[in-house]
Amino acid sequence: MENKQHSPAYQAILKAGPRLKPLQQVHAHLIVLGYGRSRSLLTKLLSLACDAGFIGYAQRVFFCIPNPDSFLFNTLIIRNSKASLSADALFFYRRLLLSNIPPSNYTFSAVIKSCAFLSALEIGKVIHGHVFVAGYHLDSHVQAALVSFYAKSNSLDVARKVFDKMPEKSVVAWNSMISGYEQNGLAKEAIGVFYLMRDLGVQPDSTTCVCVLSACAQLGDIGLGCWVHDYIVGRGIDVNVVLGTSLINMYARCGNVSKAREVFDLTSELNVVAWTAMISGYGMHGYACAHAGLVQEGRQVFAIMTQEYRLVPGVEHHVCMVDLFGRAGLLNEAYKFIREVIGEKPAPAVWTAMLGACKMHKNFDLGVEVAEHLLSDEPENPGHYVMLSNIYALAGRMDRVEMIRNKMIQKGLKKHVGYSTIEVDQKNRLFSMGDKSHPDTNEIYQYLDELMSRCREAGYVPESESALHELEEEEREYALRYHSEKLAIAFGLLRTSPGMTYQNCEEP
Repeated sequence: MENKQHSPAYQAILKAGPRLKPLQQVHAHLIVLGYGRSRSLLTKLLSLACDAGFIGYAQRVFFCIPNPDSFLFNTLIIRNSKASLSADALFFYRRLLLSNIPPSNYTFSAVIKSCAFLSALEIGKVIHGHVFVAGYHLDSHVQAALVSFYAKSNSLDVARKVFDKMPEKSVVAWNSMISGYEQNGLAKEAIGVFYLMRDLGVQPDSTTCVCVLSACAQLGDIGLGCWVHDYIVGRGIDVNVVLGTSLINMYARCGNVSKAREVFDLTSELNVVAWTAMISGYGMHGYACAHAGLVQEGRQVFAIMTQEYRLVPGVEHHVCMVDLFGRAGLLNEAYKFIREVIGEKPAPAVWTAMLGACKMHKNFDLGVEVAEHLLSDEPENPGHYVMLSNIYALAGRMDRVEMIRNKMIQKGLKKHVGYSTIEVDQKNRLFSMGDKSHPDTNEIYQYLDELMSRCREAGYVPESESALHELEEEEREYALRYHSEKLAIAFGLLRTSPGMTYQNCEEP
């Protein structure tokens, strides 16, 4: 009777459908009738439980089935993997192997995904070996899963080797490689893979666009970002909340806040991430409480966040509040906030914000105290020594400047060279202070000299205080005159038509 689909027991299972309580009731009834270990009936029961998302109950049903076959094992492995129950997926994979049941390509895809979720690199490598033994090393689904796994495990070289050996690369594989580079901060490599994808005629999908837009945001590559936006519109791709947020973030980080707002207003579905991206975009370009001097409004936002919504503030919120008070010149209130609200061991980023405020408002005594906290927390960070040296110099304490310089020499610390990038003609160019490596150096320097002369005629006076005080006066003037950002801007103005916008990104 158990093999006949028109049997009363089977019909009762179908009638129960993907609902937990009715399934449990039918299960109990099967046990009473003596069918508590019927393979065909329990298999159907397990399948319905999985379809309904009752994975825990499905697992209990599984253990009631004698000698489960590959279908049952794969059902549970795949369902557990999709439900992010990765440890359970690996448990059932091990049981499958112990039962001498050969894995399928679907099995491997699921367990490799679970390894990626768990960041289980060593286990994943072992399963990669199983893939070769089972003969699935050329299967497109398994290869795509391996690319994603190694990329998420920060083994990008291995991911690229697997990717390059794929005879047929699916969009999923392309996306995994692009995403792997982008999420590990290798935006240029991510865009390079995207260009290769485009050259080979592979059509990007929504996920591709999200990954590439994130890479564009990292590099400030607004040219490619606009191309992706045009592609989305031209292909009629639905701008859901994920894609919309990526566009907002890209435009905001590339300096076009008005375009970011335009996308924001046209995005039909908005969540907290999209709102945060838009608020952050305004903030980074000066349209925020700290930059606008809206101290009371900032206080209210922080109070609403902590008291009304009971959200626990993180480091970024503490930094924002210190920056808010600091920019407004309320240094005592900023320091009180650090001591009374944040409490013990404030993050270095908090002290850095406080130190910047001290320097801005020339409170050198407090600045020295704050800098000492930074040096205590991060004694090997050369940037802190440089800031403290500048604070001492501004206060006229040249003896202390010399002491800090000697400390850096003893520790073998050097200030990181700052650089700026600018995107022109879909290529990113990098400049550092006094950089003469560009083939058009003479033309760039001559044009920058002309620009600076015109600026001085208009009343511009450089703030030499902002340059490093360990430099001689002539060196400070040179550092200010041929700052990396000025060189990048000069190059951009030379190589773009009037009216064009461009993005410059300064890095520490």
